[in-house]
Amino acid sequence: MFGVSDWRELAACRRSDPDLFFPLGPAHVSREQVIAAKAVCAGCRVTQPCLDYAIARNEDFGIWGGLTEEERRRLRKRRGERGRLAV
Repeated sequence: MFGVSDWRELAACRRSDPDLFFPLGPAHVSREQVIAAKAVCAGCRVTQPCLDYAIARNEDFGIWGGLTEEERRRLRKRRGERGRLAV
């Protein structure tokens, strides 16, 4: 398991422009930026700790752990629904 600073040191995005992971602008430009950011994440060995960090802190913006804001919202919702069903 990685500590907070440990996984950040190992993150593939560390060598990328941070703006890549926070797409803005017209939908077609944003979509291309999301694809490029996810490509960086796909080659990263610490996507899970990154995603866990973003979910734990309720990050509303950006690509974290290879997921967009909307994808993280859906994941949180599914996890919440499972939790209620298990009780």
